[in-house]
Amino acid sequence: MRCFIGVDLGSTTTKAIVMDENLDVLGRGITNSRSNYDTACRVARYEALISTRFTLFHQGLSKLPGLHGRIEDFLADLERSFRLEQFLEQLADLEATCQINAKGDRFKGREKVIREALEAIFVRLREEAPALFAPGAKRKSDFFRDIAGSRFMAISQEIAAASGLSYDLLLNVYDKAIIDVENRPPSEDMRDKFLRALDRVTASSAAIKSMTDQVSVLVRDALQIPLDDTYLVGTGYGRVTLPFSKEHIRSEILCHGLGAHMMYPDTRTVLDIGGQDTKAIQVDASGIVENFQMNDRCAAGCGRYLGYIADEMNMGLHELGPMAMKATRTVRINSTCTVFAGAELRDRLALGEKREDILAGLHRAIILRAMSIISRSGGVRDQFTFTGGVAKNEAAVKELRQLIKENYGDRVININPESIYTGALGAAAFARRAVEN
Repeated sequence: MRCFIGVDLGSTTTKAIVMDENLDVLGRGITNSRSNYDTACRVARYEALISTRFTLFHQGLSKLPGLHGRIEDFLADLERSFRLEQFLEQLADLEATCQINAKGDRFKGREKVIREALEAIFVRLREEAPALFAPGAKRKSDFFRDIAGSRFMAISQEIAAASGLSYDLLLNVYDKAIIDVENRPPSEDMRDKFLRALDRVTASSAAIKSMTDQVSVLVRDALQIPLDDTYLVGTGYGRVTLPFSKEHIRSEILCHGLGAHMMYPDTRTVLDIGGQDTKAIQVDASGIVENFQMNDRCAAGCGRYLGYIADEMNMGLHELGPMAMKATRTVRINSTCTVFAGAELRDRLALGEKREDILAGLHRAIILRAMSIISRSGGVRDQFTFTGGVAKNEAAVKELRQLIKENYGDRVININPESIYTGALGAAAFARRAVEN
């Protein structure tokens, strides 16, 4: 099967899309960006190919009439089992790397107790792993670094106290190891992990009951379908760091414009708020960029700014929007500069302002800044499409809808649940066009 891949290397996350010859999306992949963009690109591509396999599984299983209505349940079981396999593989790599990093002159005389402490920590991590991927389990993140890191820190505090070791020592060993593990590309034995996951699920899944053999055959057949990486195009913040020839690189403006057009063909204005920049793009009826404007000099009012605010308030980034939605008034925020935001935030709290009211003001300030960029690009034309990670923030969306109506009247506003993949979608379409032309 010929596939076309688009990769959007953002400052915070790296996204990938796998597309077929009919411009249908087969798979999506995402990972946290890191110092090694080459690895981030490979991981996102790998995740998109995993997603593609699940699409092929679904297509194959749809041939079984008796399975209708239960395919999604079975595939959900299979994905949880596969993710557990992935997690355990990375956990083994992390343990081995921690043990290597715990050797050397500065650990002399303590190597045995450190080794035993690390073994105890990873025994606990392995014991907890199945529960992390059980039905109904909730995780604040799907990234290995976040899942393993939070539990390592919690468990190592207990183990350090019991072993007479410094908690900071164990944390330093982990910090060095996780960087090495994270910057190693994924192993390519995707098929073996799928088969182990399949064996586990077919032995226990209630969704397939007496159809185990038929399901197993169809999944194995889908695994045999070759996925030919016909052409890959990279875009985004980190695209210039990759060893791609210029033919395989497109600007993020072009990719976001085309990607938004593919999601919503009647799109004429696109706003993308990413980690480092805000882009306002005007496109024609074919998705070709006619004009654009970007924020200048700094990441004020972008995803990184929100991340900084979350850290200042000791909250998760995903908690900011829901908290702001509880506001009873909107506090006026004078600056969206990341450097001064912390000081102004602390001043407002000291004056007795409620956190939710402050956050409502922060979100309004961000969208006001975006509206200025949109105005410079040519204003809001019907239809309007909002993309990027901030498009998932309900408080930002609320302010955007309100300000567009105030300034431009009623407009159709599109927000796709998969909007974070817009740039990668456009890049995949450019990959398809490169071969077609």
